[in-house]
Amino acid sequence: MMRWKFLTAVACAASVTTSAVGAVPYDERPAKIRPVIEGFGYERRTVEVAARDGVRLHTIILIPKGARDAPILLTRTPYNAEDLTSHAHSGNLAAVLDGYDNASDVIVDGGYIRVVQDIRGKYKSGGTYVMNRPLAGGALNPTNVDDATDTYDTIDWLVKHLPESNGKVGMLGISYDGFEPLMALVHPHPALKVSVPMNPMVDGWRGDDWFHNGAFRQMNIDYVWEQVATKDNSDKFNWNHYDMYDAFLETGSAGEMGRRHGLEQIGFWNKLTAHPAYDAFWQQQAMDKIVAEQPLKVPVMLVHSLWDQEDIYGATAVYRALKPKDADNNMVYLTMGPWHHGQEIGEGSRTGEVRWDQDAAKWWRGHVLAPFLAHYLKGTPMDVAPVTAFQSGTNEWQRLPAWPAARTTQKLYLKPGMALGFTPATGPAQTADYVSDPAHPVTFVPRPVRIVGYDDDHWTGWLTTDQRNVAARPDVLSFTSDVLDRPVTIAGEPRVHLTAATSGTDSDWVVKLIDVYPDQVPIDHGMSGYQLPISMDIFRGRYRTSLSQPAALQSNVSLPYDFALPTANHVFRAGHRIMVQVQSSWFPLYDRNPQSFVPNIFFAKAKDYVKATQRVVIAGTNESYIDLPVAQ
Repeated sequence: MMRWKFLTAVACAASVTTSAVGAVPYDERPAKIRPVIEGFGYERRTVEVAARDGVRLHTIILIPKGARDAPILLTRTPYNAEDLTSHAHSGNLAAVLDGYDNASDVIVDGGYIRVVQDIRGKYKSGGTYVMNRPLAGGALNPTNVDDATDTYDTIDWLVKHLPESNGKVGMLGISYDGFEPLMALVHPHPALKVSVPMNPMVDGWRGDDWFHNGAFRQMNIDYVWEQVATKDNSDKFNWNHYDMYDAFLETGSAGEMGRRHGLEQIGFWNKLTAHPAYDAFWQQQAMDKIVAEQPLKVPVMLVHSLWDQEDIYGATAVYRALKPKDADNNMVYLTMGPWHHGQEIGEGSRTGEVRWDQDAAKWWRGHVLAPFLAHYLKGTPMDVAPVTAFQSGTNEWQRLPAWPAARTTQKLYLKPGMALGFTPATGPAQTADYVSDPAHPVTFVPRPVRIVGYDDDHWTGWLTTDQRNVAARPDVLSFTSDVLDRPVTIAGEPRVHLTAATSGTDSDWVVKLIDVYPDQVPIDHGMSGYQLPISMDIFRGRYRTSLSQPAALQSNVSLPYDFALPTANHVFRAGHRIMVQVQSSWFPLYDRNPQSFVPNIFFAKAKDYVKATQRVVIAGTNESYIDLPVAQ
């Protein structure tokens, strides 16, 4: 009886408590938050701009307090407009913009209205997402909208709805966001007064994110998944190894890695694997070709990083495409800095282990970017050269009328005895041989090879990595010059003329142009004997005669391979030596060539991967050499 009374009392108490909670919700959050912005130096507005097809584009607008007749700086991004404009919860606009894609010192000091917008299909914007959406109306995009039309519609809305502005808009952005200012040049809005594509994605097959001369950059597959699988990049790619060398070697082909991770669900992945050659799919999307067909209506500054680990091809390719249209030499500008991808908006005193004797990024923003934007958006005078180029070796900025600066070339010969020189070898034909084994590929950085990331120099600075880590391998040929008794200055694209044979029916050729520092370097001891890459790239042999039509190689027949290395602006100083390395794998950044011809390397099987004996001609009438763009 007593137990029954006790339980009844408990039940009554519970009833009272439930009733009280129901009357007053047990929640400490307000129904709607009211941000406190007292003392902020800017106003933040969020709008949904309607594109011509009705899709809403999520747009963040940051307006400096008291702004009048202020120009607009626009960036369109797939990387979350909210995050790019919220690096700090602060009334200080410079702190809020202190991060990716924001040259915050230039933006804040210039008093610009800052606008960042999610592109369609990403984060809070509506619509569907397609990687680097091709131009509307063609075979690759049957709709009537693309990034060019979305940009036009956005600019049109901004100049009509921001009374604080002067009606002038500039665009800037890095990488994918650098692709957007190029798309804006297609039928540009009249209010677009200047475009600054920085490290832009231009041609994904020739030498930007996806391939280099046919070799697939397989370490980017996690980006493909995360960028496309979900609208907000929330579903992360699951690596099951710390060392990517092990991960890709164990899996075999890049296609098999994709299959194991479900990438066949991703439309863009299926396009990559279906188009391993430079066919119409790639040619019709190449932005240098697209903008070359457009009238030159908007001043452009192309920004190139000399050690760009992601998009080293695009900026200079667009410059070559546009410059012939610039009859008065006042519409197309080029900057080349000693940076990794996107480093121009950050701290630029070093790249990897290499120091530049100055903050080259800060100098460029203050002396080039700021006056350039102000000139076209505010009408202030500027003194910016058509080409502003950092010369490594001397570590000095140059003002140039055009690029390339070199007007002559000089042949640098690969010679017997692993020598290198400006005179050809004498005597009969000779070869330097090595065995390339796909089971033991050459790494692009020392192991362990971590996933792509910006936490340190492992990825950002890899193009400056000391090449002594592979120089002693038997499957890497290292040709070295005598100690230089005078400087050798190059300013342009080195061009490879390799004559080589393989015992297989397909092969990759990696060629590196390297500055070898003296054995002892005073003060900066870490650079003693350093082998600094100046320009290097890979070429897939099956595209020797046609980039669009792969063909098997003739086994054990010396064949010519002709391809360009990335542009360089460098002085090999007296006391240094020049080195050229040749190898047949660059793993795991690039997928392995099986060295036996298969229709599609994405789907090569274990049996297809074979050892091959590689023979590089180093004497005789077909001696291999590099054409150096030598500046006088």
